[in-house]
Amino acid sequence: MNIRLTQVALASALVAGAAQVAVHAAAQTPSSVRVCTMPGSPSAELDKSVARAVLNTAGIAATFASRGIDDNGGDEGISARELSKSLQRDCDVIAGFPRSSVADGSDSQLLFSQGYLHSGYVSIALRGDHAANTNVAAPDGKITIAATWSSPSQLIAVEQKNARFDLETTSRLTVDAVAKGRAQRAIVWYPAVVAYRRAHPQQHFDVAVTESPYADWNLVFASGPGTQQLQKRIDGALARLRSDGRLAALTRNWALPATIATVSATTRASLVRSPARYLDGPTQPSPRANVWRVSGMPAAGGFIKVAATTEAPSFDHDQVAHGEHLYADSCAKCHGEKLEGNTAPSLIGPAFAPAANSHLTIGGIYQYMSTNMPADHPGKMSDEEYADLMAFLLYTNGYDTGNAKLTAQAAQSSTTPLNAGPRH
Repeated sequence: MNIRLTQVALASALVAGAAQVAVHAAAQTPSSVRVCTMPGSPSAELDKSVARAVLNTAGIAATFASRGIDDNGGDEGISARELSKSLQRDCDVIAGFPRSSVADGSDSQLLFSQGYLHSGYVSIALRGDHAANTNVAAPDGKITIAATWSSPSQLIAVEQKNARFDLETTSRLTVDAVAKGRAQRAIVWYPAVVAYRRAHPQQHFDVAVTESPYADWNLVFASGPGTQQLQKRIDGALARLRSDGRLAALTRNWALPATIATVSATTRASLVRSPARYLDGPTQPSPRANVWRVSGMPAAGGFIKVAATTEAPSFDHDQVAHGEHLYADSCAKCHGEKLEGNTAPSLIGPAFAPAANSHLTIGGIYQYMSTNMPADHPGKMSDEEYADLMAFLLYTNGYDTGNAKLTAQAAQSSTTPLNAGPRH
């Protein structure tokens, strides 16, 4: 199954992995620019409208690429190299680039404007006559939550308790899962709800805030190195549009409802812990009462309870060697040959395994990896292969080999925080 990364997942991966982007840029502000939008973005209509207004106010002519930044025609997403080629060939600035505290771009070569739309991931449920029939938990007390594959919505969804997950390949299908009754709730980026309502005006949803560091995002203009003057002109135009009310008029129908935005601001203030990165799963230091689906098992009977351990599980040298081979075959394309990150986050260094106080556990990482990875064929490996891959990740992040092999059960049950090991 080939799966295209969502625009927000792509943005997070690019900035967290320090994408190497080189674009055509003059020392002075150009008189005209080529504008791209993010592939598959539900806010593309808004992004183009804001770009026209901003660039017109800045006195810069704009042309729009017809196919966005991804013109390879495939379904397997876009790599950093493809993005670089697309920027060189097709556009000078990206409108609608998502940015957040978990993807601030501080180590990226991209340059960013001020935000023009503050939005976020919300929880939606069906409203109306059909809601009473669809918003009913299964006999075991669990509800089905829809989320978009390989995006922040999936990471927010797995934080929910007493839930099963319906993972969809696009944000539109994620909303549709609630509308068609495949799920009782969905975690989805709010502009996707707006876009869905425009296509289906008869459909109504109850919208609620989600409390997660993954939830908060801003849309900005992004461009490559050497475009400081262009971004300065864009920021100036945004300030003018904001002061005279034109920006508010353009974004009004896309903005979070006032009640949601107010609650969101309050909850953001309460999320003072370090921003979570991508591999997140059951990370509590005590055994969880809820259960998680095991890779490759059906929903009926396909769950196990997660037990607790207190120390990092042992693994041996042969597992590391085999895990390195598995990584090169199935993971390096997205996470980089040296685990440095590409179109998916880095799996080495302090962003993944800090020196202390990690919010990730070995069991949480293994659970997420074995259930969801690799993205183009999740669950394709055996339990032993996932254990060997986990051994390789542990070794590259400073843990030393031992005499005992790492088993899938030992990896999944480990509640040891993933802090950088002592070997390095």
